[in-house]
Amino acid sequence: MKKKQDHFETAVIHEGYDSKTMLGSLTPPIFQTSTYTFENAEQGERRFAGEEGGYIYSRLGNPTVRVLEDRIAALENGEKGLAFGSGMAAVSAVLIALTKANDHIVCSSGLYGCTFGLLTMMEEKYNIITDYTDMKTKAGLRAAIKPETAVIYVETPINPTMRLIDLQMVAEVAGEYQIPVVVDNTFSTPYLQRPLDLGCDVVIHSATKYIGGHGDVIAGLAVGKESFIDLVACTTQKDIGGVISPFDAWLLLRGLKTLPVRLDRHCDNAEKIVEKLKDHQKVAYVYYPGDEKNPDISITEKQMKRGGGVISFEIKGDKKAAQQVLNHLTFLKIAVSLGDTESLIEHPATMTHAVIPAGTRQGMGITDQLLRLSVGLEAWQDIWSDLEQALNKI
Repeated sequence: MKKKQDHFETAVIHEGYDSKTMLGSLTPPIFQTSTYTFENAEQGERRFAGEEGGYIYSRLGNPTVRVLEDRIAALENGEKGLAFGSGMAAVSAVLIALTKANDHIVCSSGLYGCTFGLLTMMEEKYNIITDYTDMKTKAGLRAAIKPETAVIYVETPINPTMRLIDLQMVAEVAGEYQIPVVVDNTFSTPYLQRPLDLGCDVVIHSATKYIGGHGDVIAGLAVGKESFIDLVACTTQKDIGGVISPFDAWLLLRGLKTLPVRLDRHCDNAEKIVEKLKDHQKVAYVYYPGDEKNPDISITEKQMKRGGGVISFEIKGDKKAAQQVLNHLTFLKIAVSLGDTESLIEHPATMTHAVIPAGTRQGMGITDQLLRLSVGLEAWQDIWSDLEQALNKI
């Protein structure tokens, strides 16, 4: 579904919903129903046969969920969207739909721990092998592709190292081989980055994060061509069942309305915290896409509106010192999510990415000294004051 509104800030509020069709209700109603009635047996037959549009059962479609799906498709400049019960439900449904036994996946050299776990399980059960590559050059990416490569999977920025992948370059190489490119766009959202505009095929979100934005919902989204999204909807989503509830869809619609305002504040705060961290004597390295000294800054400028609200940084010390920083915090929350109004900080090596074997984790750049900070909407001075006093105690 293409965006009808000229500006993103308008589309996040209005796209995909017409109050005139819902008794004038300003807010999309919550259709809290499991099933739908038919006028007669013949109508039921036609709907199950796909000969007539309409709702059948909420695992197969729901009016509240449809508004969300239409809105995210418009925001990503995609043809169609699909909502899921979690980000991992979206990832697994898309990857299972694109692969079969003995296929091959090329993946960015770093990704969310649970996605790594899924890829490992797919290898163990179905011999679907994943190779990880930095995707820095066309030649390097071509060298990673095999005759049995079925999909290229990319995180950018990569969780938690914040390294970037040139999506246009990846899409160009993939096009040479007619291989679909799937991008996890969770950290950026369509407000900061639109992979489909750069030639990629499918966008995935953990909508739990910035799209929801308030730490009160678990959800996932996928956007792509209508033919592919319809395939996922009637196979891996329908049959595995990772669907979203109408109420959770409603929460995401509410969160989306303030996405641009929230993300601008997240970015403003993050930029100030980055400068403070870079000058602190206990901090060894700071990783942030918007930092002018970031080695990937040219990619940031090419495909991102701003650097986002997540910062990773390495402290001078060992794992114990990194954990002590967390333990000395007073109001910043130790938690494994991001994109919430509250600032959240975690230790990836022992938390979100603990499932990844130590050697592989180190190769991805996830050291024991690395901390990941999701900068919230609080006053940046208060965020920094708490970080500073914690760093000064190690």
